[in-house]
Amino acid sequence: MLCKIIRQLSLLFVMLCLLPGCATLRSGQESNGGAPVVTQLAKTGHSWNGVLLPAYPVGRPEVTILRINIPAGARLETHRHPVINAGVLTSGQLTVVTADGKTLHLKAGDPIVEVVNTLHYGMNEGQVSAEIIVFYAGVTDAPITVLEPR
Repeated sequence: MLCKIIRQLSLLFVMLCLLPGCATLRSGQESNGGAPVVTQLAKTGHSWNGVLLPAYPVGRPEVTILRINIPAGARLETHRHPVINAGVLTSGQLTVVTADGKTLHLKAGDPIVEVVNTLHYGMNEGQVSAEIIVFYAGVTDAPITVLEPR
């Protein structure tokens, strides 16, 4: 359990360092050994399906970070995100499918830059729960996810 928490905090630290404005990490006297290692997981202007990302929404910026657990065998409802979002699958596996049939298979450790304003769903075809941490770059009082009407 402690190992999982440390892993998640480490992942969160790396993701926060990738946000704009965080240009360097320092290894000074307060360091307990070697220099930090930064691995870039993603840097792109396109979503995973190759579509150019839209401009950021106008309004007061609001960052939302969600930890989403998807049980083995579960399928999420079809939905879309009106804002740019990206995440990292921290455990398990996940398949993302767009309305036009484009498919992305993720395994633990894989990053994703999600599709924006494109209907899609995720499903866990694995034997264990999948966990993904997702960062949404939205604005106050605006949704980050919109479910497809049934």
